[in-house]
Amino acid sequence: MVIIIAFLSGLLMTLGMAVSAMIDPNKVLGFLHIGPNWDPSLALVMAAALAVFAPGYFLSKKRQAPVCEREFHAPTNQQIDRRLLVGAVLFGLGWGLVGYCPGPAIAALTSGSIATITFVACMGLGWFVSRKI
Repeated sequence: MVIIIAFLSGLLMTLGMAVSAMIDPNKVLGFLHIGPNWDPSLALVMAAALAVFAPGYFLSKKRQAPVCEREFHAPTNQQIDRRLLVGAVLFGLGWGLVGYCPGPAIAALTSGSIATITFVACMGLGWFVSRKI
């Protein structure tokens, strides 16, 4: 049952990214590049995501465990260190230069775009190299 719920949750998130055009790098870049042709519509996507997340987050604080798990698996590291800062900068640069972050890029693989396939392959290579360093 846990696998089915995880699959359906991922499917719902992918559908949301597709409907909101988060899988279109031009839409994302139009939001990130503030200028005369700025597209503020993704701010509404972020606001809607927060409106869904916030109540769930605060309700989870009142529970001993999630519905389909024995315990919550929240991050325990609260430290802001060099690894976190370097990772955040690399993520932001990648998102700003290309218009993809990992989730939407994987969802956009269905487009068959060579650019998207190349981005995801490079993302995987970067993950692999970072594990070896």
